[in-house]
Amino acid sequence: MSTLPLAESLAAGLEERAAAGLYRRRRITAWHAGLGPAELAVDGRRCLAFCSNDYLGLARDPRIGAAMATAATAWGVGSGAAHLVTGHTTEHHALEEELAAFTGFPRALLFSTGYMANLGLLCALAGRGDLVVEDRLNHASLLDASRLSGATVRRYRHADAAAAARRLEGTGVRKFLVTDGVFSMDGDQAPLAALASEAGKAGAALLVDDAHGLGVIGPGGRGSCAAAGLAATAVGGLVGTLGKALGTFGAFVAGDEALIETIIQRARSYIYTTAPPPAVAAATRVSLAIAAEESWRRERLAALVARFRAGAQALELRLAATTTPIQPVVAGDARAALDAAEALFDAGLWVTPIRPPTVPAGSARLRVTLSAVHTDDDIDRLLDALAGLPALRASEAPDADADADAGEELRP
Repeated sequence: MSTLPLAESLAAGLEERAAAGLYRRRRITAWHAGLGPAELAVDGRRCLAFCSNDYLGLARDPRIGAAMATAATAWGVGSGAAHLVTGHTTEHHALEEELAAFTGFPRALLFSTGYMANLGLLCALAGRGDLVVEDRLNHASLLDASRLSGATVRRYRHADAAAAARRLEGTGVRKFLVTDGVFSMDGDQAPLAALASEAGKAGAALLVDDAHGLGVIGPGGRGSCAAAGLAATAVGGLVGTLGKALGTFGAFVAGDEALIETIIQRARSYIYTTAPPPAVAAATRVSLAIAAEESWRRERLAALVARFRAGAQALELRLAATTTPIQPVVAGDARAALDAAEALFDAGLWVTPIRPPTVPAGSARLRVTLSAVHTDDDIDRLLDALAGLPALRASEAPDADADADAGEELRP
């Protein structure tokens, strides 16, 4: 059978995406000692990066690199099998114990990626006859996981605890209230204290993906739940990633004994995948200790966020209401966001344009992310470049109604 019709159909679809300014292209990056800590060689040219999630600047910390090199010499470069076979080493186990202590939960369980952690958590807990209620702007991995779980899914208006409570109404089913801690595209924080209260009233378990909060906000960098004053007993399960503020790779779920053991028994994305290399676990143990001890990184990051926001507001740019390191500059139109990103790249500044379907139509933006290794001069250089993009300053595109179908109920 010829595959030509499929190839033609796919090519036409790609052309349509490109014409709409929605085509995604990878860039090839490199780093060497001649570059600054926030710089990369991107497609062969030197760029100052404002699109990494390396919030604390730990990804290239020599102490972490040395820990990984030492562990790779001792353990080799791979784990060799899944955690439930031969892949669960003393380094993995020690990291799980240290992550549990850091987050304040009884147990933690390592996953190979954050996407797999969310799939494992929800698919192990929820199923047919259960109810998952989640924020309309949750990360794609949470949206996918809720659908794959087989549960009935209801979405609520973004960051609206009262709307969440209405979606939780009903009896006779097991309920889960699911939210990001810090939302990856807007940078704002979920109202976790209010959500925990509503979950308690409804008899629901609160599940929080804190990929962008862990290490950055809250007392000691312990994340969104700690920032909201929530005890571990108020949260059914917490997901964190290791490849953002902690600068390494992988993810984990934290919870009580019964939760973690249930995931080990039932989560296909845990059972049927190779464990991360022991060297990554060893490096993460060092980065976790640094993140906990070096509070100046969070203080520096907060100062840079304040500097950027003050400058951007003076330029009358459309900013989201957030003080996290994720600082979206809204362009509105997808093509406008793409053109602005290309102009910045030409000036040696790498900022990612975020377009539909990642964000709702009409809310395309430049997703500026800041790191503790940026300097004041770096921030000023970015602001100077943004000042030369009047389309961003003058954008009057209406906000997209991201909650138009917030009452939609999704069934398997």
